[in-house]
Amino acid sequence: MKPETSLHVALYVHIPFCRARCAYCDFNTYAGLETLIPAYVAAVCREIEAAGEQLGHPIVPTIYFGGGTPSFLPPDLLSELFHALRFTFHVPRDAEVTLEANPGTVNPEELRGLQELGVNRLSLGVQSAHDDELRLLGRTHTWAQAVETVEAARAAGFDNLNLDFIFSLPGQTLARWQETLEAALEPGLEPEHLSLYALSVEEGTPLERRIARGELQAPDEDLAAEMYELAEEVLAAEGFFHYEISNWARANRKSQIQNPRSQKWWPEPELWNLKPKARSGDICPSVCRHNLTYWRNEPWLGVGAGAHSWLDRHRWANVRHPREYIAALEQGGTPVAEMETIDRRLEMGETMMLGLRLAEGVNDARFRARFGAGLEVAFGEELAQLQDVGLLEWDGHAARLTARGRLLGNQVFICFF
Repeated sequence: MKPETSLHVALYVHIPFCRARCAYCDFNTYAGLETLIPAYVAAVCREIEAAGEQLGHPIVPTIYFGGGTPSFLPPDLLSELFHALRFTFHVPRDAEVTLEANPGTVNPEELRGLQELGVNRLSLGVQSAHDDELRLLGRTHTWAQAVETVEAARAAGFDNLNLDFIFSLPGQTLARWQETLEAALEPGLEPEHLSLYALSVEEGTPLERRIARGELQAPDEDLAAEMYELAEEVLAAEGFFHYEISNWARANRKSQIQNPRSQKWWPEPELWNLKPKARSGDICPSVCRHNLTYWRNEPWLGVGAGAHSWLDRHRWANVRHPREYIAALEQGGTPVAEMETIDRRLEMGETMMLGLRLAEGVNDARFRARFGAGLEVAFGEELAQLQDVGLLEWDGHAARLTARGRLLGNQVFICFF
């Protein structure tokens, strides 16, 4: 369908079903509700069609199927979703289409089917190269199954793979974390993208209860910082571009593009022939274009239970439970549960908070074009204070976190509110 407007929105599709719920997870996911899947997919298709009509059938340059476990959906129902998306939105030929999957949940035939549907980026929740750590997290796969899934994805034609890993696990040592990093980079895996997250112990999860009972050690913040710095060193040496606080993409050149101990996060412009307004994709094509939309605080549309959207200074969220979501759509109503209007000042602060997560930082010219005021006018005092304590670098073109700032990001972000 041809677009009726020039609006570009990133599209997120939430699939809240899982085979089993992980011990650390507090996402909007559910195990044991498989019987709802057909009705849920039908409801999502209704929401897609309604949203597309309301927005004038916009251009969708990126699509991200998250969850939950999107690969848990039967192939015929995934096909229904893709048909609704392509009928409702204008999806360019070069659109980035990501689908999250858990190792061991997709076979070679299903992976080939995903390719045929148009999925061109696969994100695998591996989490650890050690089976005992996987059991601790409540994962249902082994490291061997993760390797097999990567091999099957390569054989199916996927040339853009992301692997997720978690560090700072209870009892995890620096050496064990290094073994996971090295295993992830072994020949045969060689992912184009890595997402590395420090464990967050969320209230009400089985992991939180075990820590509260003294069965497991609580994560050590100092050790977590060491693990993070180790990842920076290992991945820089392997030619990965650390383009966002928790995300790395394999660069075009196998070289030490960054010194992780340096205050400078963005590669030296003269070495890469970078212009002042250069962005992450100019360094590496394997950055996640969809997630860059979030970090740049640009428009996105979320569909599905609990999905969030941000467009034209309005932010809204759908009802969380799949049953309530299905009922709302079946009755011809809206699944939106809450909505808020974001004023200009809050939008400016959120643009700083999100943009500073990126190595490219917040560009002054783009900020000025968006808000009618440059960074010095909007946040001159905050920039100066953060520079004085070594958390921020500001060169008149862009504001970026320093190496220390990346470890203390929350202390930086709060300054803009």
